[in-house]
Amino acid sequence: MHEQIPLRVRGVNLRVASVRREGVDAPVVFLHGFGTSKEDYLDVLQRHDFAGRSFLAYDAPGAGATECADLAAVDLPFLADALHEVLDHAGIGRFHAVGHLTGALTVLLLARRDPGRLLSFVNIKGVLAPEDCVLSREALRHRDPAAYVFALAERSRETPCYGGGLYAANLPSKVRRGAMPPLFRSMVELADHENLLQGFLSLPCPKMYLYGEQCAGLSYLPLLDANGVELAEIPHSGQLPMYSNPVAMWRQIAEFHARQLIPSARRW
Repeated sequence: MHEQIPLRVRGVNLRVASVRREGVDAPVVFLHGFGTSKEDYLDVLQRHDFAGRSFLAYDAPGAGATECADLAAVDLPFLADALHEVLDHAGIGRFHAVGHLTGALTVLLLARRDPGRLLSFVNIKGVLAPEDCVLSREALRHRDPAAYVFALAERSRETPCYGGGLYAANLPSKVRRGAMPPLFRSMVELADHENLLQGFLSLPCPKMYLYGEQCAGLSYLPLLDANGVELAEIPHSGQLPMYSNPVAMWRQIAEFHARQLIPSARRW
């Protein structure tokens, strides 16, 4: 079911574009990353290994088809507050989270206030350390971060990064310019001054960190592995496995969920 959810977060009016399905077991909540949208996850409707599963996916404020009355308010804590309101509106208590890039960081911020709400967490190349903020730092050094990002996206069409061309083509229609500066600023602030890595490790639920082979040089991967986080490296992929190798990505997520023997926590 597609719907526009009217919400008010920190005094800002939103109409959140969402897709959900009621079904069996605890819901899976999908959060997209910067420059992408809820449609990245809608192949879940075609996956036999998710048949009948309840799920929710939505466009974050400042992205996709979601309407936001004040884009200057859209930083990461705002996105976490919006997630909280979306979950409450949908009647979701505990849930399985799948988050990509800034979507994963949004889940992590929500979990800091209520870690018991997560049944499991698939973190798809989420921000966990300062090394994950190269682009946002570069953008903030320019007078117009949005213009810089769009120009960089155009150049990415010719880079050897998997999925770069499709990402560049989608970016202008999926991101609102006014949301970029506050979003980037808060991302860098959190990465530099909050121990996001330890926060992720300390979550009491089963965790997977999923990334493309072009991201295999991340310095913290051995630490994640040593602390019980399941690692899933997707071949022929970089930061955008849902574009470059969706079959392998969905297989890893489905197999991870199948291993979680957690009783249903439906509140639909």
